[in-house]
Amino acid sequence: MDRCGLFMERGDQRVRAFPVRMPSGTAYWTVVDAELQVLNEADRYLRGLRLSKDRAESTTKAYAGAIALFLRWCTATGRDWRTAARDLSSFILWLKWQPAGAEGQRTVVPGPGGRPARDARRINGVLTAVRGFLAHAVTEREVPGWVLEQLYQLGDSTDLPLQAQPEDGRLRYRLQAQHRLPEAERAVDRASDAEIVAMFRACRSARDRLLILLLSRVGLRRGQAAGLRRSDAHLLVDSAALGCRLEGAHLHVVRRQNPNNAWSKSRRPVALPVDFLVVQAFDQYVLERHERLGAEGSDFLLVNLFREPLGSPVTPDAIGETVEALARRAGLDRKVTPHMMRHAFASNVADSGGSLDEIQSLLGHKHPESARPYLHPAQSRMREAISRVPSPRDLSGESGR
Repeated sequence: MDRCGLFMERGDQRVRAFPVRMPSGTAYWTVVDAELQVLNEADRYLRGLRLSKDRAESTTKAYAGAIALFLRWCTATGRDWRTAARDLSSFILWLKWQPAGAEGQRTVVPGPGGRPARDARRINGVLTAVRGFLAHAVTEREVPGWVLEQLYQLGDSTDLPLQAQPEDGRLRYRLQAQHRLPEAERAVDRASDAEIVAMFRACRSARDRLLILLLSRVGLRRGQAAGLRRSDAHLLVDSAALGCRLEGAHLHVVRRQNPNNAWSKSRRPVALPVDFLVVQAFDQYVLERHERLGAEGSDFLLVNLFREPLGSPVTPDAIGETVEALARRAGLDRKVTPHMMRHAFASNVADSGGSLDEIQSLLGHKHPESARPYLHPAQSRMREAISRVPSPRDLSGESGR
């Protein structure tokens, strides 16, 4: 009997996500039981997600945690994971009310005014991972084929937004998730220019000043910034000497396997132009880095200069912590995140006359519509738009002519 079957048979409730590093250096997360024995069906799915589908290590971590929750629910409620898809509605209720850390205990019955243990966004994330796991198990013939009927229903392309419908107008059929909770929209605010300037002035190192500019004037995600190599920065007027045909100063953002878990969300490489402020900040940082490390340190652009291990690449989490610390040091009255600075970048490009397709390309999105949530028109631009609308008096004067 396989490890997953043994797990269900003995009722071990301490199944959990666990990190794995392969001999090649590639890392992903799997699911293990209390004896650290890998649960084979889950491992095959998660390993394939990382290697075959080129997903980030962080994605496998989230999926492994979700699958572990599903298996713990199956054990706590006496269900076989292979056929539990018919009861996903009960699983949703369990996710909503069962506190984290108490999943192996009896199901909690909520009382009046009880607060859910998990919100709709978190529950939908868990369901996405479980659907993928069970669908993979169907293709591997580890679970019955009818499980797919419990996971998906047949839909068509008329349900899609206009920009996502086929260009030829023909009807297309697709699978829709059977179980999905409605989520409240969570709009991300932009960091204001005043906040960015205050944080820039609060920086105590050239490295942190460069980081702020990479986030707010290039629009990089924190994973992209942490994954930059020194060879990715082409800051000469003529990059032909570097074997690059692009003109002007720019950065190459490339998706790679990085030891610091930095990950570019975009699968395709992109070259992003940078302005004089970024080039100047880069020059100052190079001098600072040489004073601290000499010729030592990794090929990564942003490295540890003030804490051990010196010269090692900064992590995406460290970038988030740095931005949060700078916001506190600057005396800001709210938390500012790297993603809010990316929103500020897109909004500033729009306010300066940038078109939607330009913003799409600068953000590395596949479709122009993906850039719309990043746009936060400045009050001055909205006021100018209102001022361009003719007054009723002007309209009546024109009609009377």
